[in-house]
Amino acid sequence: MSHSPPPGAPKARIPGPQQPPPPYPRIAAGLWRRCLGAGLVLWVSAAWVTYETRNSTLLPTLILLGGFLVPVVFVLWAYERHVRDLGVSAILGCFLAGGTLGVLGASPLGSYPLHPSLGRFLGVGLIEEAAKLGALVFVLRRQPGIRGMRAGLVLGAAVGFGFAAPESVGHAFGAVTSTSGAGLRALLQTEIPRGLLAPFGHGLWTAIAGGALLSRRRLTGRFRITAPLVGTCLGVCLLHALGDATRGLALWGVARLTGADPFAPGYLVRPGGVREHLFTLFSVGGLALVALAGVGWVRSLARRDASW
Repeated sequence: MSHSPPPGAPKARIPGPQQPPPPYPRIAAGLWRRCLGAGLVLWVSAAWVTYETRNSTLLPTLILLGGFLVPVVFVLWAYERHVRDLGVSAILGCFLAGGTLGVLGASPLGSYPLHPSLGRFLGVGLIEEAAKLGALVFVLRRQPGIRGMRAGLVLGAAVGFGFAAPESVGHAFGAVTSTSGAGLRALLQTEIPRGLLAPFGHGLWTAIAGGALLSRRRLTGRFRITAPLVGTCLGVCLLHALGDATRGLALWGVARLTGADPFAPGYLVRPGGVREHLFTLFSVGGLALVALAGVGWVRSLARRDASW
């Protein structure tokens, strides 16, 4: 005869296997959205206060926020969505490796005094993409279980965003220090386009190369150099070169239409002039075309992975 427990008595615990705690710290769902919103509010507030007070004290805050906001938000998104499959060390390691090994490996070669031409941009793109892909291989060399298209896209993007963050900070710092009396204006003109285009630049390019690399990784963890991988890397380098050469191509296009010398003094000085409008149209349109090509490429790669 069974006896029911008296009212208010604690319930008996059902025996069974215990669920182990996750091997990674949990974060709140949607944290990346809140960080993006708070970061944008803080950046705009710092820019407004700096403009109103003419005080350069907040310029370091603007530089760091502008350079690291979008890359850090991507890392939070990747952590929330893919940490269970990829692990903390892979996501954070790729981001940090992109910011250290990638920049350190590409900077000495990327500053080599090549002639200013499309070949120069191709050379810089090849050097930087090779450095970022090398950083990805370095981080995953002892994690043979990480392979596949999805892992390559996510971790490749982490390396690319890690590379882009200190590079953007360097460009913003250079814009401030190279201009006298227009530090804030030069900073905003540098950071706003780079911040908006950050998801469609280094992160996107290295995601494509990383997807091609890890989708052909052997079960033993060895990386294979195949013809499709080489072709993909060359295509990524071409996208990189076109993105870097957009300004020069825009200047050339305006010169062809207007019959002016793009290297003449005051070529684009007159605000509101036809040349300036054409230059803005060509440069923004060129960047948009490069971004659309990269996004379409990533979408086609993602469709090949049934786990998405």
